[in-house]
Amino acid sequence: MNTSHSDGQQHPISLYLKIWGLLFVLSALSYMVDYMQLEGMLRWSLIVIFMLLKAGLIICIFMHMMWERMALICAILIPPLCLLVFTALMVAESEYTLFTRFTFFS
Repeated sequence: MNTSHSDGQQHPISLYLKIWGLLFVLSALSYMVDYMQLEGMLRWSLIVIFMLLKAGLIICIFMHMMWERMALICAILIPPLCLLVFTALMVAESEYTLFTRFTFFS
């Protein structure tokens, strides 16, 4: 009889229900940002913060990254983080280039 299917680690259903509830609360807070008609950097920073929190919860729990080895976590998460750093550097360079063009061509 093959019992390899039942030998794996099982996570309690209450964990998934708690995460589902937390995702619901974070989504409600995200919608509240629009409902309260916040504008400017406060609006966008709150939306991005809630988005990153929800994505982190989904990756950690539902994609089971929380229970993986550190080498696998680093292999999956470090390349996108490097891309974000490079994108931020390009944004800073583009703002400098735009400032220089406005200074010398106007």
